[in-house]
Amino acid sequence: MNKDEKIKRINQSVQNTITTTIGIEITDVEDNYVCGKMPVDERTIQSFGLLHGGASVTLAETLGSIAGGIQVYSNNKTVVGIEINANHLKSARSGWVFGKAVPIKIGNQIQVWEIKIKNENDEMICISRLTLAVINKK
Repeated sequence: MNKDEKIKRINQSVQNTITTTIGIEITDVEDNYVCGKMPVDERTIQSFGLLHGGASVTLAETLGSIAGGIQVYSNNKTVVGIEINANHLKSARSGWVFGKAVPIKIGNQIQVWEIKIKNENDEMICISRLTLAVINKK
């Protein structure tokens, strides 16, 4: 399947989940990365009008989990998050933020992904590391 079809299929698979509830969209996918974007709006800000750190972590875990799932898709395996951390480096009040998940380690039992989230000016908003366990599909 071509890249556009893959992106469309991924975006359809996350319908009616937190991903679509807060407006996350997958924008690019390859074997070694997944990119997406998220709006900074009433769904993703906290009471001071800034991007909520939890929304950034949701974007990070979404991108990393999709990327990890792609790594094991044809092996009757799946991935689940077992640890995530995030450093919030700059605030955002409006527009979009853009994330990219790239692998640090792809193992048979554990995967580690780095997710960088930037604003529309290419300034780093958040950097996150996600650890995934590779498990059998049920």
